[in-house]
Amino acid sequence: MNTPVRVKICGITNRDDALAAIDAGADALGFNLFPGSRRHVLLSALTPWLPSLKILRVALMVNPSLDDILEAAPFFDVIQLHGHESAALSSQAAAVAPIWKAFPLDGALDETTIAPYHAQAILIDTSLPGAFGGTGVLIDLDKAARFVQSFPTRQVWLSGGLNPGNVAAAIGKVRPHGVDVSTGVEIPGNPRRKAHDRIRDFIAAARSA
Repeated sequence: MNTPVRVKICGITNRDDALAAIDAGADALGFNLFPGSRRHVLLSALTPWLPSLKILRVALMVNPSLDDILEAAPFFDVIQLHGHESAALSSQAAAVAPIWKAFPLDGALDETTIAPYHAQAILIDTSLPGAFGGTGVLIDLDKAARFVQSFPTRQVWLSGGLNPGNVAAAIGKVRPHGVDVSTGVEIPGNPRRKAHDRIRDFIAAARSA
């Protein structure tokens, strides 16, 4: 029996959107702690309600210090490193919490790049200069499929430009462990709020793939 693809709703900034995603059947929620993101949320704003969420909670961090990771780790189940972090930092962080490592899917991404990282899962995202996810630009699905086929023992999450209309086809082509969406389920023009109907539609489409 095929294992259903897992779904992570990323860029959550408020409790209402978090609860809507949980009610819709999401497997994980992502919270962006990177100050340079339009979806940035302060850890202090999350701590009053984050611990009550009965779901996998993922902290997205870009080039954090070890102190930043140590501060966030008690409130999250996973730390997702989404920048140019060193393998040494990932090793230090893995002693504190499970680590997911995000990589832009470009021609340089291979086993020699991935192997040094102490990562429970790999997230592949659209490769755009200077961007750390959340672009809404669709990832190269053919390249993503080849990547997944090349790493059959890895938990690979697919991200980059997914939405309710294309996620089922993307899953069918790539066959990832999970899919990650942020822009594709937002209220148009408002990157800090999710459209709850789009969350439901995205998860239903992913489950149908």
